[in-house]
Amino acid sequence: MLSDGVRRIAAVSAPEVESVTVGNLGDAGNDPAHQVLRKTFGYDSFRGPQRDIVEQVIGGGDALVLMPTGGGKSLCYQIPALVRPGVGVVISPLIALMQDQVDALNAVGVRAGFLNSTQFPDERRTVEAQFVAGELDVLYLAPERLRLDSTASLLDRGKISVFAIDEAHCVSQWGHDFRPDYLGLSMLHERWPDVPRIALTATATEATRKEIAERLDLTRAKHFVASFDRPNIQYRIEGKNRPEHQLLSFIQNEHAGDAGIVYCLSRNSVEKTAAFLTANGVEAVPYHAGLDNRTRATNQARFLREDGLVVVATIAFGMGIDKPDVRFVAHLDLPKSVEGYYQETGRAGRDGQPSTAWMVYGLSDVVQQRKMIDSSDGDAMHRRQLQLHLDAMLALCETVQCRRVQLLAYFGQQGERCGNCDTCLNAPESWDGTVPAQKVLSTVLRLKRERGQSFGAGHIVDILIGKRNPKVEQHAHHELKVFGIGTELRDIEWRGVIRQLLAQGLLAVHGDYGVLTLTEASNQVLFEKREVMLRREPERAKAARTPKPAKASRLAAADLSKSDTDLFEKLRAWRGATAKEQGVPAYVVFHDATLREIATRKPATLADLAGISGIGENKRAKYGEGVLEVIAAAGGTATPAAQVDSTGLFGSPDGPAEAGAGRPAAKSSTNGRRSADARGETSSPAGASGSAAVSPAVGSRFAAASSPTARQDASAAHGSAGGSTAPESRHTSGSGASPSAGRRAGSTPPPSNFAAADEIPWPDEAPPDFDDLPPDYQ
Repeated sequence: MLSDGVRRIAAVSAPEVESVTVGNLGDAGNDPAHQVLRKTFGYDSFRGPQRDIVEQVIGGGDALVLMPTGGGKSLCYQIPALVRPGVGVVISPLIALMQDQVDALNAVGVRAGFLNSTQFPDERRTVEAQFVAGELDVLYLAPERLRLDSTASLLDRGKISVFAIDEAHCVSQWGHDFRPDYLGLSMLHERWPDVPRIALTATATEATRKEIAERLDLTRAKHFVASFDRPNIQYRIEGKNRPEHQLLSFIQNEHAGDAGIVYCLSRNSVEKTAAFLTANGVEAVPYHAGLDNRTRATNQARFLREDGLVVVATIAFGMGIDKPDVRFVAHLDLPKSVEGYYQETGRAGRDGQPSTAWMVYGLSDVVQQRKMIDSSDGDAMHRRQLQLHLDAMLALCETVQCRRVQLLAYFGQQGERCGNCDTCLNAPESWDGTVPAQKVLSTVLRLKRERGQSFGAGHIVDILIGKRNPKVEQHAHHELKVFGIGTELRDIEWRGVIRQLLAQGLLAVHGDYGVLTLTEASNQVLFEKREVMLRREPERAKAARTPKPAKASRLAAADLSKSDTDLFEKLRAWRGATAKEQGVPAYVVFHDATLREIATRKPATLADLAGISGIGENKRAKYGEGVLEVIAAAGGTATPAAQVDSTGLFGSPDGPAEAGAGRPAAKSSTNGRRSADARGETSSPAGASGSAAVSPAVGSRFAAASSPTARQDASAAHGSAGGSTAPESRHTSGSGASPSAGRRAGSTPPPSNFAAADEIPWPDEAPPDFDDLPPDYQ
């Protein structure tokens, strides 16, 4: 997975990031933060800005963290939560993934629980009692629950170590994931002024960061901004022409058998696309807010556990998903903003391996988005903001420059020509489109002036190319002076001209039928000799596409010796069987980077395993014997650690990735904490022994639908979005400790009329076929 830090080393592969040694945490071997980092996460050092952030929060300071997907955000609040006395309270909108987040933490010995609407009342009471008794390390809350006086009263009764506000961009009213309840989170500082706060997000422009700081009362917080660059992702945007068939060809030719996400604008399009892919041999499942909760939970769990599954979804899917080996993200419709596009494409390649962000884009996208803005609720300022977001997205689509440079520039970061996007690999040409632009604008103008009529793009093109169809003859448009003046271009080329005129604001879309109208800028082209430069689409050339990447296992084992590769595959097979037995994704057990180092070093004892990156005390105790048995059966012999992986790509130099993977062990006895059982075995319920209870899949009304058979391997190199180990993965069943114990998978869901304060109904004014907010918010 790609890890991003403060400064990036030139000419290195995706996972590499410069390690920054700063701050006053003291000797890396002695201070509490590093003890947690090493013993629980299995890493020797922090990477990028993680150490600075952890130091800031442990010291009682506030922090605003902007770190792209896979950069290691979760560790930045989980380690302080474990080092500081009290319980770390995490505010997260990802209700559907809270059980997975808790299970992931439990897997490495961290006592975690959650409170949200998926629980029965007795389950909530159990978690609340554990919080008050100090038997939790981390508590997840939906922001809606903070509206309840009972929640604030509960928090008053316990000791809080830190408040972490995850997905902080949800507070931005102009953002793509605006969540009204985030606006009330400034009360955290007002009511608990001595508790440090850390707000984290993967996507925010400078203006959005400022808005986050103001609305969350974090203007005096220290800001940490990591690099936005994801060099392992290849960005490609193609002209739209039978998009389903384009998608099928893309998957079959470049990503056959790979896991991927396909985004569509409407629920209907999601269903049709998923059915089309399945009918053509690509296993795909739909995901949108119109599906019932159980179906969504099942499809989400399948995606996390199975290899090679494609999810076709609206924007309702993806936030918080930490599957490391998503090889592609495809868009069949134009995203509403660059922020949304960046966040969605960032779900590919969390393991740092080559991945593709592929999109098709056409005239219909521009027309549809303009219409949606014109018909949207809100005042003129709101529509203006939506228009600015769309204009930036259109500029990214129409650029003739490096897409990565333009993408980084949007977020205020300079970049250099990347050589790994379509415009770098197969550069498009710019051409003087002034005359064609004048012909289009003149046609629109004459229809209005001479006939008092307005038409859509298709009819304008028919007039330009001189096509005498029934509609043209019905309106006698073949008598217009402009009829047939555009025969030098094909109809598809004229549609490209109109699309780019719309993108440049030289044409506008009006009304329910998407008719074309002139803008103030149109006069500059028609009467003031303004030059119009257009993008000429390059012929589709295979040079713009990279060869299909090797499967994750082959990528991970590419430079191993023959014997080491054999052992690596045996370890993967063991991992797959272990994960299946526990009902968790394979990468929850170990990431490929860890297996790679094991295969190379061939540890002979449990003590030797302690030096492997990504193996903390809990995982060593839980899986160590099994690993050693595989090595012994393969006849492996140990390799001196000094001879292994001097690059630091898969070892400790770069340190951990995101929280969730190898979380810090439960707080030490000096804080009155007890870690969960190292073997992850079921213990007696909380209250019987004073420690967190253990249960495979608990706390969720949809647990039964969330535990399909696990399949082998979802490889993730060191630093994947949830670190290189289990906790950052998302799963709904497993053997880790779970303080929210109270029901196992397969229990009967509550009645259909069951409701809670943090359930948000879909707004009546929202178009029924579009998902403007993820169902995770419900």
